[in-house]
Amino acid sequence: MNHKHKKGWIFLLLCPPLIFAAVTWIVMWLWNSLLPEILGVKAITFWQAMGILVLSKILFGGFHFGKGMRDFKERKMRQKMESWSPEEREKFKEVWRNRCSGGFFNRNNE
Repeated sequence: MNHKHKKGWIFLLLCPPLIFAAVTWIVMWLWNSLLPEILGVKAITFWQAMGILVLSKILFGGFHFGKGMRDFKERKMRQKMESWSPEEREKFKEVWRNRCSGGFFNRNNE
């Protein structure tokens, strides 16, 4: 077994939790240095800061870990569209132009 690859797996296993812990510490530090003076709230612990991060992920959908899959799907769609004839491409554009015209508040109930 190549030891070079073994070190890579250890790095991949240790890096995400360490990054998450660092971001949690930054949230705790910012909260404790800013909000007690501005809003008069109490200081928080490391675990409370982690809870705030998880809650914000649930409520607001941040972090965007799935970007790689989205890029894969986009590439796959581009490859599929390259094989289309010009007429098929124009028909596709027209359908989406009709779907998107009028904005969000001016849509017809279909």
